[in-house]
Amino acid sequence: MQVKATELRKGMVLEKDGELLLITDYSHSTPGNWRAIIHVKTRNLNTGQTGSLRPSSGESFETAFLDKKKAQYLYAEGNGDYVFMDQETYDQFTITKEQGEEKMGFVKESDVVEVTFHGTTPIGIELPTQVILEVTEAEMAVKGNSATNVKKEAVLETGRKIKVPLHINVGEMVKVNTDTGEFQGRAN
Repeated sequence: MQVKATELRKGMVLEKDGELLLITDYSHSTPGNWRAIIHVKTRNLNTGQTGSLRPSSGESFETAFLDKKKAQYLYAEGNGDYVFMDQETYDQFTITKEQGEEKMGFVKESDVVEVTFHGTTPIGIELPTQVILEVTEAEMAVKGNSATNVKKEAVLETGRKIKVPLHINVGEMVKVNTDTGEFQGRAN
């Protein structure tokens, strides 16, 4: 489907020269009586490289047809790729380390996530905004260190490291924002 440059939005996926480009940032400004200026930042979903476009307002782009399916995370292979199973067909497929590296620090084995496909090729995963994970390692807090908003490093059950307040201890369940990787609070 063709869309004009003025209709582009953050999160859209474009097909350009056989590559899939995810729009990571979009700005459209019209300074005074000049022509519109459009800046588009992209990330290539195949290679992971970032780039930018500065199209004219009349330029058209082809949007990619993407499909989303629920899939269960099974395990990580020795080379760092991740194996998933389609919840409807029970077919297994892999997502490369590069495609999933950003988000897989929030996914435990047997978790169900949404996987985005272009045709029959998986290109990425989508997670909820927040996940609840257990703290498996954390430094001990020293009394008297709480005069300011001091944070310490903690390791989650998935192996991802985040900064948490001093009062968080091993074994506690915490909410983590999957977009920023920041501590959001204790989970009840």
